Amino acid sequence: MDEQKTCSLTDEKCLPCRGGVPPLKGAELEALSKQLPGEWQVIDEHHLERKYKFKDFRQSLDFVNKVGELAEQLGHHPDISFGWGRVQLCVYTHKINGLHRNDFIFAAKAEQIYLKLKYPATNDTTSI
Repeated sequence: MDEQKTCSLTDEKCLPCRGGVPPLKGAELEALSKQLPGEWQVIDEHHLERKYKFKDFRQSLDFVNKVGELAEQLGHHPDISFGWGRVQLCVYTHKINGLHRNDFIFAAKAEQIYLKLKYPATNDTTSI
Protein backbone atom coordinates (compact mmCIF):
# COMPACT_ATOMS: atom_id res chain seq x y z
CA MET A 1 0.00 0.00 0.00
CA ASP A 2 1.31 3.41 -0.93
CA GLU A 3 1.27 5.36 2.35
CA GLN A 4 1.57 8.71 0.54
CA LYS A 5 -1.64 7.95 -1.32
CA THR A 6 -3.58 7.87 1.96
CA CYS A 7 -1.90 10.90 3.50
CA SER A 8 -3.76 13.90 2.11
CA LEU A 9 -7.34 12.68 2.49
CA THR A 10 -6.81 11.04 5.89
CA ASP A 11 -5.36 14.29 7.22
CA GLU A 12 -8.46 16.25 6.25
CA LYS A 13 -11.57 16.76 8.35
CA CYS A 14 -15.13 16.33 7.17
CA LEU A 15 -16.95 19.64 7.03
CA PRO A 16 -20.71 19.73 7.53
CA CYS A 17 -22.60 19.51 4.26
CA ARG A 18 -25.89 21.34 4.58
CA GLY A 19 -27.08 20.44 1.11
CA GLY A 20 -27.64 22.85 -1.73
CA VAL A 21 -24.28 22.04 -3.31
CA PRO A 22 -24.08 19.91 -6.43
CA PRO A 23 -22.60 16.42 -6.18
CA LEU A 24 -19.10 15.95 -7.55
CA LYS A 25 -18.93 14.98 -11.22
CA GLY A 26 -16.43 14.61 -14.02
CA ALA A 27 -12.84 15.76 -13.60
CA GLU A 28 -13.19 16.73 -9.95
CA LEU A 29 -14.61 13.32 -9.12
CA GLU A 30 -11.88 11.59 -11.14
CA ALA A 31 -9.11 13.53 -9.36
CA LEU A 32 -10.40 12.59 -5.91
CA SER A 33 -10.93 8.94 -6.84
CA LYS A 34 -7.25 8.70 -7.82
CA GLN A 35 -6.32 9.77 -4.29
CA LEU A 36 -8.26 6.92 -2.68
CA PRO A 37 -6.25 4.03 -1.29
CA GLY A 38 -7.33 0.43 -1.54
CA GLU A 39 -9.96 -1.00 -3.84
CA TRP A 40 -12.59 1.72 -3.59
CA GLN A 41 -14.81 2.10 -6.62
CA VAL A 42 -16.87 5.05 -7.78
CA ILE A 43 -20.27 3.68 -8.81
CA ASP A 44 -22.32 5.65 -11.37
CA GLU A 45 -20.79 8.94 -10.13
CA HIS A 46 -23.16 8.51 -7.16
CA HIS A 47 -21.43 6.57 -4.39
CA LEU A 48 -18.21 4.92 -3.28
CA GLU A 49 -18.15 1.22 -2.62
CA ARG A 50 -15.58 -1.08 -1.07
CA LYS A 51 -15.82 -4.77 -0.24
CA TYR A 52 -13.58 -6.33 2.37
CA LYS A 53 -13.03 -9.99 3.10
CA PHE A 54 -12.01 -11.27 6.53
CA LYS A 55 -11.01 -14.55 8.12
CA ASP A 56 -14.13 -14.85 10.27
CA PHE A 57 -17.12 -13.09 11.79
CA ARG A 58 -15.13 -11.64 14.70
CA GLN A 59 -12.77 -9.76 12.34
CA SER A 60 -15.71 -8.47 10.29
CA LEU A 61 -17.49 -7.27 13.41
CA ASP A 62 -14.34 -5.65 14.80
CA PHE A 63 -13.86 -3.69 11.58
CA VAL A 64 -17.54 -2.67 11.44
CA ASN A 65 -17.40 -1.42 15.04
CA LYS A 66 -14.30 0.66 14.33
CA VAL A 67 -15.84 2.12 11.16
CA GLY A 68 -19.01 2.84 13.15
CA GLU A 69 -16.99 4.77 15.74
CA LEU A 70 -15.33 6.73 12.93
CA ALA A 71 -18.76 7.52 11.47
CA GLU A 72 -19.96 8.87 14.81
CA GLN A 73 -16.81 10.97 15.28
CA LEU A 74 -17.10 12.51 11.83
CA GLY A 75 -20.88 12.76 11.73
CA HIS A 76 -20.75 11.01 8.37
CA HIS A 77 -22.51 7.66 8.20
CA PRO A 78 -21.96 5.02 5.50
CA ASP A 79 -24.27 2.18 4.62
CA ILE A 80 -22.64 -0.91 6.10
CA SER A 81 -23.50 -4.52 5.38
CA PHE A 82 -21.60 -7.41 6.86
CA GLY A 83 -21.68 -11.05 7.72
CA TRP A 84 -19.33 -13.93 8.28
CA GLY A 85 -15.99 -12.90 6.77
CA ARG A 86 -17.25 -9.94 4.76
CA VAL A 87 -17.98 -6.22 5.00
CA GLN A 88 -19.27 -3.85 2.36
CA LEU A 89 -19.20 -0.08 2.75
CA CYS A 90 -21.26 2.25 0.60
CA VAL A 91 -20.52 5.94 1.08
CA TYR A 92 -22.30 8.99 -0.28
CA THR A 93 -23.77 12.21 1.05
CA HIS A 94 -27.49 11.73 1.50
CA LYS A 95 -28.30 15.46 1.59
CA ILE A 96 -27.07 15.91 -1.98
CA ASN A 97 -27.81 12.36 -3.14
CA GLY A 98 -24.30 12.00 -4.48
CA LEU A 99 -20.62 12.37 -3.78
CA HIS A 100 -19.01 15.15 -1.78
CA ARG A 101 -15.37 15.56 -0.74
CA ASN A 102 -16.38 14.28 2.73
CA ASP A 103 -17.15 10.89 1.23
CA PHE A 104 -13.58 10.54 -0.01
CA ILE A 105 -12.20 11.67 3.33
CA PHE A 106 -14.34 9.09 5.10
CA ALA A 107 -13.34 6.33 2.68
CA ALA A 108 -9.63 7.09 3.13
CA LYS A 109 -10.01 7.04 6.92
CA ALA A 110 -11.92 3.73 6.78
CA GLU A 111 -9.12 2.27 4.67
CA GLN A 112 -6.61 3.49 7.24
CA ILE A 113 -8.53 1.60 9.94
CA TYR A 114 -8.39 -1.56 7.85
CA LEU A 115 -4.63 -1.22 7.35
CA LYS A 116 -4.04 -0.65 11.07
CA LEU A 117 -5.91 -3.84 11.98
CA LYS A 118 -3.15 -5.79 10.22
CA TYR A 119 -5.30 -8.76 9.40
CA PRO A 120 -3.75 -11.37 7.14
CA ALA A 121 -4.08 -10.69 3.43
CA THR A 122 -7.58 -12.11 3.01
CA ASN A 123 -8.95 -9.27 0.95
CA ASP A 124 -9.67 -11.19 -2.26
CA THR A 125 -13.06 -9.64 -3.02
CA THR A 126 -13.85 -11.79 -6.04
CA SER A 127 -16.07 -14.14 -4.03
CA ILE A 128 -18.07 -11.46 -2.19
